Amino acid sequence: MTRFHETLMGVYFDDLDAFQILHNARYLLLFERTIGSFWKHLGWGGVLDAQKNPDQFHFVRANNIEYLRPVVGVRDVRVRVWVEKLGRSSLTFGFRVLPTDQDEDFARGTRTVVRVDPTTHRPVPWTDTFRATLEPYRADLNA
Repeated sequence: MTRFHETLMGVYFDDLDAFQILHNARYLLLFERTIGSFWKHLGWGGVLDAQKNPDQFHFVRANNIEYLRPVVGVRDVRVRVWVEKLGRSSLTFGFRVLPTDQDEDFARGTRTVVRVDPTTHRPVPWTDTFRATLEPYRADLNA
């Protein structure tokens, strides 16, 4: 199995819609925070600095979410991320939102980002260091 990064996230009253279920837009926020935790885990969080980490300059190209069953009420959930595919300049994350006590998804999806030059905003290849660091998290190498 591919290695993944997982965080425990709280779902709070202000995250809920009128039906007392997690609002659909909040899934992206949970996913965003988990990716931030993943970058921090790899030592890449913080202020953008092209000299220290040229790979941290990237734009989100697409988010895709499939809502499978509702997260009801205030509670904790697990959010899991891994690298679904690493291309020349693109990276697709896979993610799952899960209860704390089961491996049955509330939601699953993907996010694709594209590495860009910080000045021109044109796509550029990921560095070899970046590729090597992400290798254990890549599902496309285990396919």
